[in-house]
Amino acid sequence: MAKKKVMYECLACGYESPKWLGKCPNCQAWNQMEEQLAVEVQTPSKTAMVVTSKHSNTNKALKLEAIQSTNEQRLATKFQEFDRVLGGGIVAGSLVLIGGDPGIGKSTLLLQVSVQLANSNRTVLYVSGEESLAQIKMRAERLELNGAEFYLMADTDLFAVASEIQRLEPDVVIIDSIQTMQIPDHQGVAGSVAQVREATALLMRVAKDNQIAIFIVGHVTKEGSIAGPRMLEHMVDAVLYFEGERHNRFRVLRAVKNRFGSTHELGVFEMLDVGLQEVTNPSELFLEERLEGATGSTVVASMEGTRPILAEIQSLMTPTVYGTAKRTSSGIDYQRVSLILAVMEKHCGLMVQNQDAFFKITGGVKLDEPAIDLAIAVSIASSYWNRATNIDDCFIGEIGLTGEIRRVNQINERVKEAQKLGFKRIFVPKNNQIKLSDKVDVEIVPVATIRQAVRLIFPKQA
Repeated sequence: MAKKKVMYECLACGYESPKWLGKCPNCQAWNQMEEQLAVEVQTPSKTAMVVTSKHSNTNKALKLEAIQSTNEQRLATKFQEFDRVLGGGIVAGSLVLIGGDPGIGKSTLLLQVSVQLANSNRTVLYVSGEESLAQIKMRAERLELNGAEFYLMADTDLFAVASEIQRLEPDVVIIDSIQTMQIPDHQGVAGSVAQVREATALLMRVAKDNQIAIFIVGHVTKEGSIAGPRMLEHMVDAVLYFEGERHNRFRVLRAVKNRFGSTHELGVFEMLDVGLQEVTNPSELFLEERLEGATGSTVVASMEGTRPILAEIQSLMTPTVYGTAKRTSSGIDYQRVSLILAVMEKHCGLMVQNQDAFFKITGGVKLDEPAIDLAIAVSIASSYWNRATNIDDCFIGEIGLTGEIRRVNQINERVKEAQKLGFKRIFVPKNNQIKLSDKVDVEIVPVATIRQAVRLIFPKQA
């Protein structure tokens, strides 16, 4: 008879302990230890029986010069935004994890991508552990999708899924979602740390041994991170987050890990009645509703990977009615706006201690690079003095604690994007002016300090 014993496993990182602990000694998370019934299985595991490689592989070490270099085989889709985030297309043998809030459109995106690949003579297997085949068929009909080589499977047994992968030998496999998959001869229920870890490891072996691209959908926690053990993100080749506000039609696909491309790329989509549609020029959409003469509104040219994106930053400064001023930000890091408020008070004479400050990036996009500092600072001054900025002005630059405007990277791409959208005057760091190699038809205003910039923009106030 198999011996049973109780183990406690951390839900955050998978650390195991023979006794309960309030704080995990591995990842320092509180109240994450969950009781697991560990069973020593006497029969051999079936995992090795269902995972076989169609490529012969000798488990011998090879010298570096003896290994032949090969170009990455990428599958291109009709979604250029999707391919951009992946680094140029889907890499054969890759394991990609996609996370996002419930109802944000993860399944819709993968369903559309799957049908596009199937229509390009690629075999695709879509495995759903949450919906029936009839439900997926109804969604495909609503989106007007149809693919000849598109196979659907509704099952949570990963052994059955692996056997079906062996039979069909598809080019791409979609697992929706990893928290619903389970391996029968492993402990724990579906979605537990042990099951998610072992299921991902099995799928990784299938992807690598058979050169099949596998996408797995992951649920997210209340904090916005992907549920399950933290090592899940370390096991996969790429981690993508599908973000957006539920009441906003824009969706953003962002890479936070990518072994085959940049981790700073961003893809923008628009949710319509017929599904997701890519946005090839997001800057124009983010600025289309900007009001002329509005106070506290500025535009910044931000870089997301290789793509420059122009976004509107809005600030609202109002006298506080409480003893402590309130600070709220949406799309901008709270610590960043607090730092810039302190710099503006120290070097520009703005008394913001008794002012409530509210910040927002329009369009639901999130910006976290240092080059947005100057635009935030100018929007603060504009709202504080109730003076509107010129609608044709764009602001680029990082602000230091001593009030200096520091240089930013890829200044040429930022200026070209602002010029393309009709901006006439661009404020840039003084040290970046000599980096502008190409001639531009806009006025470049170099600034060395935030005080100098404020004096040029608001001459009667500063």
